[in-house]
Amino acid sequence: MSKIQIPYINLSAQWEEEKSFLLPVINDVFSSGQFIGGDAIEEFESNISSLCNSKYSVALNSGTDSLVCGLIALGVKRGDEVITPPNSFVASTSSIVHIGAKPIFVDVLDDQNIDPIKIEEAITHKTKAIMPVHLTGRIANMTELMKISRKYNIPIIEDAAQSIGSKYKGKFSGTFGEVGCFSAHPLKNLNACGDAGFLITDNFEIWKKIRKLRNHGFEKRNVVDEFGYVSRMDTLQASILNLRLKKLENVINKRRRNAEIYFEALKKLPILLPFEKPHEFNSYHTFVIQTDKRDQLKDFLFQNGIETAIHYPVPIHLQPASSYLRYKKGSFKNTEAQANKILTLPIHQFLENSDINFINDKIIEFFKL
Repeated sequence: MSKIQIPYINLSAQWEEEKSFLLPVINDVFSSGQFIGGDAIEEFESNISSLCNSKYSVALNSGTDSLVCGLIALGVKRGDEVITPPNSFVASTSSIVHIGAKPIFVDVLDDQNIDPIKIEEAITHKTKAIMPVHLTGRIANMTELMKISRKYNIPIIEDAAQSIGSKYKGKFSGTFGEVGCFSAHPLKNLNACGDAGFLITDNFEIWKKIRKLRNHGFEKRNVVDEFGYVSRMDTLQASILNLRLKKLENVINKRRRNAEIYFEALKKLPILLPFEKPHEFNSYHTFVIQTDKRDQLKDFLFQNGIETAIHYPVPIHLQPASSYLRYKKGSFKNTEAQANKILTLPIHQFLENSDINFINDKIIEFFKL
């Protein structure tokens, strides 16, 4: 086995590139003693609203808590149903479960995003929200989803954890539904140095409620009119994210250029590639291909020093924690078929063109064997 030459992610390279800028930021936070709240949080929220073209934003401690708080703010309660796909990271489903609601899974299309037709089939009188997941950075078919939302008067909460900066028909991720929820986990395109997340909305009442929820429910100091959570973003993470926001456009552009190199080299192989439609702008949090020879290809690339990943090998409806929902193998054929085919190639911004070309050469070599 070869030593890993091309890692799936390269956070050490990011540190080397940024440490001369980050260290003064870290020093300022520690010197001030302002670890909770303060100007950095307000600056971050203003920056995010400007970036996403939303009226309001709330800095939170994780993408998961942004989903939980968003659902609560929409009025989803115990016993309600929320429609969502089963091929996401578990946080999208766990956020529904944590507030006592029931996740109702529906299958996905070939692009791994939720199938609008299946959504409409799953709506009942208990359906109180629809949660599409913009997987890999590709935004779901929001034209059809918004039609369904308006037809049945069901709000949409976007799990936009992987899609900061993505656009659909010129409109930014997270701005279609009542609430857009994002993660700034260290592996995201806009990444903190620890857990962090945020939420955007154009609804003042939702914004006001979540600002209280994130801080124990305080309406003002020493007055709590409803019990909340500790879901605040740390000042340190906000300060780091304010710095990294200035580079986000370049990060996304580099990832998109890397994707183009993949597309050009691999388009004739027996692989399903994540090509964009004309109205899509994908920020490429991940670059996921699909092939019937996934496991063999993954092993071959690893033997040649190339690290890959699988997002996600076990669909949520087949997780042990979901057994009470009584789904079974075969419940969602597209999701399950994709789980056996998906392979995530390196796409991060620190890859050289020569790295992508090497990966492409090895994939081409594999399919010639």
